[in-house]
Amino acid sequence: MSVREILVVGLLALVAVSAAAQTYPTRPIRVIVPYAPGGGSDILARLLQQKASEDLGQQLVVDNRPGAASTLGTNLVARAAPDGYTIGMIDTALVINPGLFSNLPYDAAKDFAPITVVATSPLVFAVHASVPAANVKELVALAKAKPGMLNFSSAGNGSAGHLAGEQFRAVAKIDIVHIPYKGAGPQTADLVGGQSMMGFTTPASVMPHVKAGKVRAFGISGSKRSPSLPGIPTFAEQGYNVDAVPFWALVAPAGMPKDIVARLNKAMVKQIRTPEFRDRLVELAFDPVGNTPEEFGALIKAEIPKWRKVIRDANIKIE
Repeated sequence: MSVREILVVGLLALVAVSAAAQTYPTRPIRVIVPYAPGGGSDILARLLQQKASEDLGQQLVVDNRPGAASTLGTNLVARAAPDGYTIGMIDTALVINPGLFSNLPYDAAKDFAPITVVATSPLVFAVHASVPAANVKELVALAKAKPGMLNFSSAGNGSAGHLAGEQFRAVAKIDIVHIPYKGAGPQTADLVGGQSMMGFTTPASVMPHVKAGKVRAFGISGSKRSPSLPGIPTFAEQGYNVDAVPFWALVAPAGMPKDIVARLNKAMVKQIRTPEFRDRLVELAFDPVGNTPEEFGALIKAEIPKWRKVIRDANIKIE
């Protein structure tokens, strides 16, 4: 094939891609959720399913593919055709897992096209009523007076709550023992029952118990107060940098045409920014975001090495 023929073929391919982007979408869009129904990723995907489908003119079809610490479903997104008809609703595991697993079937930094962050949610640091401390600084003093005697729980090894606890342990220079559970439900149950003393967990799991007076909320992770929890101070306000804030976001396979990424971003952000959608998210203890693909891409690149360092320094192992 001559150079001219190669150029013509390349030009025709570009024209075809451009035409496809202009008419996109022409059929339903599959949204892979790498978790079972009922979790944060599933809830947000289904909320967007109802609203964004109207704007796109095609149905969003939620496809739950749980397994292997979310890597099974996430890999399905990475290996899908980059034509805009398969996207994924992922969460913070995308940037945590590269530090936990040495054999991921995908490259979290390179195999995805960021669309937008849908929402974030701070972690609540809840403390059982039996712990003789009234705030974070008193708790740090107590932990320093009794090294190795206090414990903190999480939803599991390598979870966001675990990493938040490791951040707190490092910045406060305290010796507290980690107790991993198999999910936020069992963790919260034992925290309320006093089997564990404290722990970072999701607002949805623990705030009903805070309101009932069974546990106390000493602070939230992140750099600013949450619209859904305006009365709870951040750890940063109290002198400790704990910035483990879970996020939920939409990604596509790498190589998807920018026009299609832009079309999806526009439709999703439009819905995220509506008062009705934002109010619903705040009601569910999420903080709405809706940013650009470039902003989301920068977040991914910054978070992967940050959590890899926390995991390495804490010597976290997944068995």
